[in-house]
Amino acid sequence: MTEKSSRYIGSVNVGAKGQIVIPKEVRDMFDIKPGDTLVLLADSERGIAIQRMDVFDAVADAILAGKAKEIYPEGSEDESLNFAKAVKRLHKEKVGEE
Repeated sequence: MTEKSSRYIGSVNVGAKGQIVIPKEVRDMFDIKPGDTLVLLADSERGIAIQRMDVFDAVADAILAGKAKEIYPEGSEDESLNFAKAVKRLHKEKVGEE
């Protein structure tokens, strides 16, 4: 068995429907399995980030438990709460689909 790498660089193509394939090395690195839900964050200045739903769900739980400043010290309380509520809404929508 080979050790998982902690870094990856590569390129992906965007298909006609806007889809991309996450390379196997990256899926292995982040333990992404078929059926997992990923959250896509986009900011026109910062770029795009993709992360597993369970990671963001745990962050949202911590924010809603009053730990917003510990998680995101430079952000406002309102920004953190809005983020947490949006994540919970996404999670609820996804669970409703299943």
